[in-house]
Amino acid sequence: MKEILKVITNNISPLNDGEWEDFHQIWKPFSCKRKECLSPVGKIEDNLYFITEGLQRIFYEDQEKEATLVFTYPHSFGGILDSFILRSPSKFAYEALTPSKFLRVNYNDLENLSQKHAGIAKFVRLGITGALAGVLERQVELQTYSSEEKFRKLLQRSPHILQMIPHKYLANYIGIDPTNFSKLMNKIRL
Repeated sequence: MKEILKVITNNISPLNDGEWEDFHQIWKPFSCKRKECLSPVGKIEDNLYFITEGLQRIFYEDQEKEATLVFTYPHSFGGILDSFILRSPSKFAYEALTPSKFLRVNYNDLENLSQKHAGIAKFVRLGITGALAGVLERQVELQTYSSEEKFRKLLQRSPHILQMIPHKYLANYIGIDPTNFSKLMNKIRL
């Protein structure tokens, strides 16, 4: 699985042989069960994950409602990034929706390598920038798109998502009631 990590890493920012040698050694296998909370609210995120199997979500929850913010799945990075980088307690939770397998790296290990290797520091910076760009795009969707437009954009970005994620979570992500999600699916030709 580290071969796929190398491809994805190099797509963000290529590492030279020495950087890659150090970088790939700090990633450790990890697995969890369905519905297991990887990062609870109020805890500082200590790990960055590279998903190899399974489906997860990051969500916000208060006493009245819940909002699914992000889905992660194989060959993507996951975790509560703001808590990981800022070393602050998380306002969000990260949970496995299915049994999941990962490679994960501890904050201190990644930080030490970032200080040792300019290429790894650049990878981290560009990875964070890419995540921020995705958050800003999502913010535009939330503030300007109709439910149908949000759904179409989601399918354009991740066409495989309907087969992976339970519809109640997709409805929550789009911001509609699950019964309206069924109507929306029937309305849009896939």
